[in-house]
Amino acid sequence: MRRRFYFIYILGLVLLTAPAALHGQQTVPAEKMQQIYDEIKTPFKYGLVVTPENDTKKIDCPSVFRKGKYWYMTWIQFDGRGYETWLSKSRDLLIWTTLGKIMSFSDTSKVVVQWDANQKAGYTALQDTRWEGSYKLKKFMGNYWMSYIGGHERGYESGQLGIGIAYTKQSPVKVHEWNRYGSPVLSASDSLVRWWENKKLYKSSIIWDKNKTTGFPFVMYYNANGDTSNNTPKWRWFERIGMAVSNDMIHWERYKTDPVVHHKIGITGDGVIQKIGDLWVMFYFGAFWEGRKDAFNRFACSYDLVNWTDWTGEDLVQPSEDFDAKYVHKSYVVKWKGTVYHFYCAVDKKDHRGIAVATSTDKGKSSVTFK
Repeated sequence: MRRRFYFIYILGLVLLTAPAALHGQQTVPAEKMQQIYDEIKTPFKYGLVVTPENDTKKIDCPSVFRKGKYWYMTWIQFDGRGYETWLSKSRDLLIWTTLGKIMSFSDTSKVVVQWDANQKAGYTALQDTRWEGSYKLKKFMGNYWMSYIGGHERGYESGQLGIGIAYTKQSPVKVHEWNRYGSPVLSASDSLVRWWENKKLYKSSIIWDKNKTTGFPFVMYYNANGDTSNNTPKWRWFERIGMAVSNDMIHWERYKTDPVVHHKIGITGDGVIQKIGDLWVMFYFGAFWEGRKDAFNRFACSYDLVNWTDWTGEDLVQPSEDFDAKYVHKSYVVKWKGTVYHFYCAVDKKDHRGIAVATSTDKGKSSVTFK
């Protein structure tokens, strides 16, 4: 009897001190959300770090990773034809040098035009997700990986857009063209497409969850535009964030029928994941929400990668300077040597578009400006 009592007592202590996910807890308490906000907030705007060479081009969507003693950033550029993916390098996360393109436009003079000939907007995948971790990209099956927006029509996000997968055996910091699979892994024309994604698919972010919390090692978050629900006006613009899962990075299946992070109106998009303690943190942006006409960066938290608690306090970053007076969106956040660096797409009132950074400690002011 004594042994049974002792076993029950020890089991109770384990359960009380175990991570909330083991209790099946789905909602993150308000005090824990506040702790996360206090950890990730970046009140100091350093300014622009990557800008286009002229005002006919627009730079967007930073992805930041580390290899060796340097930092690297992939970003996408729109030049009137469509998106291409580029690579930059930095020693200190503040001063960046552009190295070159890693996914370029395809030849459209051929009889058969590739499905992604005019749109290749790439985002690095399988990064170390630990907050204050290595921020290195991990190899799977001997390859480095990216997901990307692909499309064959010219123009700004024109025509049908799908999600493609790119890979390379070469170093991800070497300027070279990444290999791509010949068709999208997810598209709005799929037979199992969900109601919220049946128009266009946009940015995606893939993590490697070795614990297989969802039953799969690879988890993708992506935003898409689709139908509204039955109780909202049909003319409202919507983007929402949903999930897909995979065992091999090539074959993907949708996870859940509904999106996992969304709002009543406007855009909820571009979710990027890191893990702080026992919490998964999704950095994402909102735009044109009820009562707002701007774009701004937010976050949500989860114990299980599926059920997300949205932060209801202040924006992480919002328009406040000349260089980002119109829109602040599309986060990529790292913490290095005690400082948080929040990279984002900044748009001014003249529609110039580039990459800026805000920090948790004062790093001074950038000398980079729009040309």
